[in-house]
Amino acid sequence: MQIRRLREERGYSLEELAERSGLSFRGLIYIEHGRRNPGVLTILSIASGLDVAPARLFEDAAETADEADSER
Repeated sequence: MQIRRLREERGYSLEELAERSGLSFRGLIYIEHGRRNPGVLTILSIASGLDVAPARLFEDAAETADEADSER
């Protein structure tokens, strides 16, 4: 997921994104570091806090999957 990249592009700290998304600071850390998988509602909250469409959080992951499929 692209949460950290998108957050840093906007100049938001983890604290700011937590406030904007209504999520906990610690929860966001776990998600950014891949220690927790967010549910659909959490993804929607993060996307809203970043002011992006939820699909933007997965853009690079989707491109990597497409490349893997084309190599098969």
